[in-house]
Amino acid sequence: MNYVYGETGWSLRPGRPEDVEPVAELRAVVMRDDLVRLGRYDEHRVRQRLRDGFSPAYTSVIEVGGAFAGCVTLRPYEEGDGAGVYLEHFYLAPELQGRGLGTAVLRGLLDRTDEEGIPIRLVVLKGSAARRLYEREGFAVESEEDPVDVLMVREPARTVTGTVRSPRRPAAGR
Repeated sequence: MNYVYGETGWSLRPGRPEDVEPVAELRAVVMRDDLVRLGRYDEHRVRQRLRDGFSPAYTSVIEVGGAFAGCVTLRPYEEGDGAGVYLEHFYLAPELQGRGLGTAVLRGLLDRTDEEGIPIRLVVLKGSAARRLYEREGFAVESEEDPVDVLMVREPARTVTGTVRSPRRPAAGR
């Protein structure tokens, strides 16, 4: 099933096994600067870690005008008495960053998790510009367990019973 959003010409389609190499290459490109800054960049490892954990069943490919533009994974988890999803491998082609596409994709995913009444967790690299996007959309730091990764969580804005909460922070100046 494909999802097409608005008039922007972007869509999500289910991941396929053959998407692993384009996604691994995109990961290497978009994470390079942050990994170099953190002293963790390894040209082979950055791609291999994606290959080792790639799951087409939980991955959506982002397309713009029918062409590969990025990807995102929502992997379910259960812990204790609760369940939720991990947002992983959220990458956009560099030429498409900073144009609102990432925000639009993320908001679509958050609408889905809000409707299900489940939290969404993610790991972001310390100092990454992506952290600002996540904070703007209501994610909060859950823990900073090592010098590289920050674990963030966003509770659902709407419970299964329909009670509305507001985890998104208002835009500056409001």
